[in-house]
Amino acid sequence: MPVDPSEHFSKLQTLLKKEREEDRNQYIKKIQNRSIHDRRDEGVCWYPVQIRKSYIGIGEKWIIEIERQSGREQRHLFQAGATASLFLNQKNQVSVPGIISRIRDDRISLMLNQDDLPEWLDEGKLGLDLLFDESTYDEMFRTLAKLKTIKEGRAKKLIGIMVGNTNPSFHAIQDISYPYLNAGQNRALNLCRSSEDLALIHGPPGTGKTTTLVHCIKDVVDHEKQVLVCAPSNAAVDLLVEKLHNHNIDVVRLGHPARVTDEVLAHTLDVQMISHADSKLLKDLRKKSEEMRRLGGKYKRKYGYEEARQRKLILNEARKLKEEAKLLEEHIIHDILNKAGVIACTLIGANNPFMAGRTFKTLFIDESSQALEPACWVPVLRADRVIMAGDHKQLPPTIKSMEAAETGLSETIFERCIEKYEADEMLETQYRMHPAIIQFSNAFFYGGRLTTSESVLNRRQIFKDPLEFIDTAGCGFDEEINPETLSTFNTDEARFAINHLDRLLQDGGSEKLSIAVIAPYKAQIEKLRKFREDLHWNEEDINIAINTVDAFQGQERDVIYISLTRSNSNGEIGFLADIRRMNVAMTRARYKLVMIGDSATLSVDPFFDKMILFFQHQGWYHSAFEFL
Repeated sequence: MPVDPSEHFSKLQTLLKKEREEDRNQYIKKIQNRSIHDRRDEGVCWYPVQIRKSYIGIGEKWIIEIERQSGREQRHLFQAGATASLFLNQKNQVSVPGIISRIRDDRISLMLNQDDLPEWLDEGKLGLDLLFDESTYDEMFRTLAKLKTIKEGRAKKLIGIMVGNTNPSFHAIQDISYPYLNAGQNRALNLCRSSEDLALIHGPPGTGKTTTLVHCIKDVVDHEKQVLVCAPSNAAVDLLVEKLHNHNIDVVRLGHPARVTDEVLAHTLDVQMISHADSKLLKDLRKKSEEMRRLGGKYKRKYGYEEARQRKLILNEARKLKEEAKLLEEHIIHDILNKAGVIACTLIGANNPFMAGRTFKTLFIDESSQALEPACWVPVLRADRVIMAGDHKQLPPTIKSMEAAETGLSETIFERCIEKYEADEMLETQYRMHPAIIQFSNAFFYGGRLTTSESVLNRRQIFKDPLEFIDTAGCGFDEEINPETLSTFNTDEARFAINHLDRLLQDGGSEKLSIAVIAPYKAQIEKLRKFREDLHWNEEDINIAINTVDAFQGQERDVIYISLTRSNSNGEIGFLADIRRMNVAMTRARYKLVMIGDSATLSVDPFFDKMILFFQHQGWYHSAFEFL
């Protein structure tokens, strides 16, 4: 039965409202009407902080480097790209907002959202609060409201396709084949060429999805001169920008300079404006305007007719220079954007003010299986056709409202369309993992369609056994709950995992490996990091990252350890039941995967029961008692 688009978007508005409320409530619970001490405990405040230095950074924006003076052992929720507020702790508290551009240990670089440094920096004790960002939600709501009014044109056809009513169209083309792409990648490229409105590139782990997408973008740019490229996260956009630059494609990265990586800064609009031929003229105009404004401001309140006339003339000249500078700035921006082969930004960033009036024949969306549907519609309204890349068998969008997720917000356009239409090409050759590592995921998630490339089959194998499942059942490694964060941890399992890795490193000789230890829970990550520090490994010799499963989507390492954490008498596994998260975890390793968990708890779930049986049948199952 056809879907009524207006009803569809009304439902999305309702779900998004629930998500916004839950997101805001979680924030308010951590910060609003709470003391600085409580906010520090929640990880949303640094206090007191000291200003180490301040300087003019990218895009002529002030950057303040902040260092916290106490509470250094406490966890926090600050991260690069987040909005934060530097405040002066006094009765009438004053503050200045900004974007976190860099964070390392106990230092944060904050790029201010105003032209001047606040005058109160030396007037008392300072602190830094994490802010709740409403702007993303505002943009999605505006887009959903607009979608309900569309009754004709190209956008109406795309709406019909993406809500599931109308089959996408393809036209006949002469297939091309590039020697540097495999058969599946070439088919994906030809699918994009023949698409009139929608094409989907399904990229399972390690199959070269990003490489394929970059070549598809390059091919379209050659024919259309300019395309829009988006992704749900800044990190995903930055990766594409780097890859496109490596293929000599002229890219402009839209977005706040504080939210991009150092490698991508040169491609941002702010930096390209600085190197533009007219940038010196713009700087001179701004300088003259400011000088005139200051000169006009020097006149006292009591002055005669002639002084008043002079002041008026000076301030009028300042305004004219400012308007001239604004027009020149707009000219520079449009000149840079018009010459770009690719304009790249986040989904929400597609409604950047500089994009006003711009439309594109083709839009590419990477990681579209992780993108909220309302966010996807923001750039879609600027395009005639859409090419999406992703893998709906890996992590879904991050949603804080369980009610919103369960009633439809977790469904993505990519997942809906790949199940509804035959408009996709699945990449089937993986270039990352030892074939044994991909074997279970291949059978369970991908119908056994994945094959391993010759390059992986022929490379030197470092370990005798590429897979291990170490069963902690009966060891008394019981899980616990952090009462503050309600996050699960398992102290004994964390200690066991780090010690097992230590033995592996000792047995491995001088082999230089990249290693990651991952777990589904943040509290378990904190335990793993603590035990790692206790062993005092030489950081120069051992490259080890410890982080959550979600943080490792899209990444890979030579060796991966997974601490599954859950161990209880009730067979409760929490969000481990989202098997897509496990698919991500199990497909990060190149040479060796070690999974540690309690089979008595895990095997209550059918997925984990099959997985553990797989390890047993292959001879890769061990009891933790063998190592104790």
